[in-house]
Amino acid sequence: MSLPEYFRKMAGTTRGSPPRVSGSEIAWSWVGAFLGIGAAGLLSEAFLAGTDLTLMIGSLGASAVLLYGAPRSPLAQPRNVVGGHLLSALVGVACWKLAHQAPWLAGALAVATAIAVMHATRTLHPPGGATALIAVIGSRDVHELGFLYVLVPCTLGPLVLVAVALAVNNIPASRRYPEVWF
Repeated sequence: MSLPEYFRKMAGTTRGSPPRVSGSEIAWSWVGAFLGIGAAGLLSEAFLAGTDLTLMIGSLGASAVLLYGAPRSPLAQPRNVVGGHLLSALVGVACWKLAHQAPWLAGALAVATAIAVMHATRTLHPPGGATALIAVIGSRDVHELGFLYVLVPCTLGPLVLVAVALAVNNIPASRRYPEVWF
């Protein structure tokens, strides 16, 4: 079978493909992500403008995918979202402080250790790996925050997203959030 024939054959199957979701599910995912990231951004502007602090970090975008796009996933539960970011931020800042002379090493240690810590504490949340890495590869402003980075944005930001997920994900009868708290 030629490669084009193989791809044509595979295109007609659903083997290995993610399940299709309804238009309603897509709309609720969009609404949740818009409101969650929007709330974090607005709160950041309202209360942190003029400071070096923010509630917005890139890994929150990945958390939004889980919270609003896959709210029943074990990785999207409040314990995982908040705990994963908080612990990963602690690990990332510690790795930066210990190994900043070799950023490649600090980054590798931060992500690998964050994964191990999240596994050990049952708080696995994939965006936590990015949170740990941001603590290492972030700007001078991020590095100057030190352990304050753990609180703002890495604990308060996820708490805002979870609060919005609690509201939005429980509006339609087809969704329920959270599946578990702890």
